[in-house]
Amino acid sequence: MAKGFDIRRQTGFSTIAMACFVVLYLPIILLVVYSFNAGTSIAIWEGFSWRWYQTAWQNDQVQAATIRSLVIAAWAAGIATICAVLAALATTRQGSFRGYTFAFALINQPLMVPEIVTAVALLIFFAMIKVGTGYTGLFYLIIAHSAFCIPFAYMPIRARLQGMDLSLEQAAMDLYATPWQVFRRVTLPQLWPGILAGAMLAFVISLDDVVITEFVKSAGQDTLPTYMLGQLRRVVTPEVNAISTALLAISVILVIAFFFLSRTRK
Repeated sequence: MAKGFDIRRQTGFSTIAMACFVVLYLPIILLVVYSFNAGTSIAIWEGFSWRWYQTAWQNDQVQAATIRSLVIAAWAAGIATICAVLAALATTRQGSFRGYTFAFALINQPLMVPEIVTAVALLIFFAMIKVGTGYTGLFYLIIAHSAFCIPFAYMPIRARLQGMDLSLEQAAMDLYATPWQVFRRVTLPQLWPGILAGAMLAFVISLDDVVITEFVKSAGQDTLPTYMLGQLRRVVTPEVNAISTALLAISVILVIAFFFLSRTRK
C-alpha cells in the first residue's frame, strides 16, 4: 500500500522548523533573562537581580502609562465585545441577506487593511474632530482601539455561535419564548465562553498596540508600549526588558485562558 505524503519526513523540514523556532523565541528568551541583569547593560550579564523590576515598579511614568493602558484596553475590549456579539448574531442567526458579504468584509476590514493605513486614517479623522471640539481626552484612543479590536473579538464569538446546537433555540421559540428570552436564557449561557475568549483577545490586542496609539494619542497620553518605544529612542536599560517581560507574562496568561475558553463545550 502506498504511503501518504508526510511533510515531516521531507529532507530538511526538521532543520527549517527548528531554525524558525530559534529565530522566533530565542530573542524573547534573552529579553526575559536580561531583565534580571544586575548591571545597566542589555547585552553584558553582570549577575542576577530584581533591580530593574523594582525600578520599573517605582517609576511614576511607568505607573501612569500602565494604568492608562489598562483603562483603554478594558474599555476597548468591552465595547468591541458588545459590537462583536451583535455582529455575530446578525451574521449567524439571520440567514443570508442582501449585503451579507459586504457586512462580513466590513467587520473584518481591520484584519485586511495594513494597520498603518488605519492609523493614518484615524489620525486625520480625529484631528478634524479635535480642531472642531477642542477635546483631546482618551475618548479617541478608546474608540480607535475598539474599532480595531472588533474583528478579533468577533472571530471566537462567531465560531462559538456556529458550533452551538440550534435545536435548543428552536425548542424555546416553539414554546412561545420571545427573541429576547431565547437569547437571555438559551443562547447567552452557551455563548459565554466565546464572549470571554473574544474579550480577552481584544484586551490583549489593545494592550499591546503601538501603531494606532502612536498616531492617535495626544500629548501626555503615552500607553505602556508607546512609553517603551520612547525609551528605546533614548538610553536603553534593562528596565525596558523588565517592562517587556511583565507585558509578555500578561499576554501569555490571557492567551492561554483564551485557548482553553475557546475549546470549552458545554
